[in-house]
Amino acid sequence: MNNAQQRIDDLVKNHRVVLFMKGTAQFPQCGFSGRAVQILKACGVGDLKTFNVLEDDDIRQGIKEYANWPTIPQLYVNGEFVGGSDIMTEMYEAGELQQALGAKV
Repeated sequence: MNNAQQRIDDLVKNHRVVLFMKGTAQFPQCGFSGRAVQILKACGVGDLKTFNVLEDDDIRQGIKEYANWPTIPQLYVNGEFVGGSDIMTEMYEAGELQQALGAKV
């Protein structure tokens, strides 16, 4: 595991809810990241840890390899990859994301 992969692994394992995104929760810098933050807020997530991949190119590339998922944002709950904004939207609309977040408090 390289340095970027180790840093990602540490973030994912040491925080209950982690969103790797473009920008910050207060100032998302792409529509998909903004949608992901809004969905998590609607789910009542208060312990969200975000990581701005635009500030660290190693993490920006490494996160795509970490989950074998080509796009950003990426959501992790309790160390497990959930998906990107499209999957988050589908899960939210079906009530599955709220359940996953609530069940893992």
